Amino acid sequence: MKMVRVLGVLPGFVGFICLLLVGASLFGIDLDSTRVDATTVPCLDDDAGGCPVGMTGEDFFVPWGFSLLDVQVNIEWSEPGKAWIGVVDAEYAEVCPPDSNGLTTCEADDFEFVAGGPDYEDEFTFSLEPGEYRFTSAGRDGSNLDDQLVTISSTIHISWVGEVLLGAIGILLMIGAIEMIYPIKLFWKKFVEA
Repeated sequence: MKMVRVLGVLPGFVGFICLLLVGASLFGIDLDSTRVDATTVPCLDDDAGGCPVGMTGEDFFVPWGFSLLDVQVNIEWSEPGKAWIGVVDAEYAEVCPPDSNGLTTCEADDFEFVAGGPDYEDEFTFSLEPGEYRFTSAGRDGSNLDDQLVTISSTIHISWVGEVLLGAIGILLMIGAIEMIYPIKLFWKKFVEA
């Protein structure tokens, strides 16, 4: 009986860890912000047909495992009057491939943005869903070549389905541990006999 009580600590500990993870997920885990210097794509008034759009040279791949998480990436830039930043599906790299300078032959209207784009003034939030993406950027009318500071910050939560499952597992393990350490049958038997 004493050995069962000692072994009952293990599922109780695992259940406690599960509930602790759910609690941390409800509050969210904020990662340190990253700051990057990015060049503003110039857009002079004499550009025929609109402003050129720049695109990253490689895909940003989000694996399927991220469907179990709720990751919010906030992107903010320091020169909102001069430029915008957006995220598009990686398939646009075939339609509008970037050249060696990272510029495409497409304009902002040619893209369907997953997040951000010319309608956003100085920041947007990108929810990471499994898939492949490219970051795009362009200057606003009259902007010249310049550097700007881009700040990227992230918050991580477990998806609501994961939180429910992890919470249920944690509660069941805690109940099982309590039952192993202090069997309800014994307490009930003592109560009936008294």
